[in-house]
Amino acid sequence: MMFVSIGIGTVIAVALIVVVSLLTSGNGTASNGQPANALVGTSVKEFTLAGLNGGTVASPWTSGHAGVLIFFASWCEPCKTEMPKVAAYLRRHRQGSIEIVGIDVNDLPGPAQRFVTSSGVSFAVAVDPAFTLTSGAFHFIGIPETVFVNDEGVVTEVYSGAIPKEQLMKGLAALKAA
Repeated sequence: MMFVSIGIGTVIAVALIVVVSLLTSGNGTASNGQPANALVGTSVKEFTLAGLNGGTVASPWTSGHAGVLIFFASWCEPCKTEMPKVAAYLRRHRQGSIEIVGIDVNDLPGPAQRFVTSSGVSFAVAVDPAFTLTSGAFHFIGIPETVFVNDEGVVTEVYSGAIPKEQLMKGLAALKAA
């Protein structure tokens, strides 16, 4: 009887997660082509976080640059597939004045550093050990998330889930064109 209860509870929990996921994220657009994420079009506050390799990392718009924020963690399964591809693409293609910032979420320093190194990340990585920025300013409850922000701190696009190269290219091109 206990196993049946656990099974039913698991099915209900998975169904709720799927429904919430469909209602709050997706591919960044609703079926009508309009932004699905409430952050799009809003201004986000400037931030400064500790850097994974020491020092601090500030929001790109603090210094007048557009930016792409990539929220990830070493324990995140989709991130393990996404990050090496994203890092490789960004190493091969110049982004001009657009700054890329990784936000390592709720991670331990050792695993985070090993993940960043093994993924070939060459951009700045900030640490958000207690979801302060992730769930506070951005209201994310899960990762990976990719946020495109213009040079004035206005969110232009949010992509929930592991971002495909084509979507990354599209978001970067839109920031460059602005």
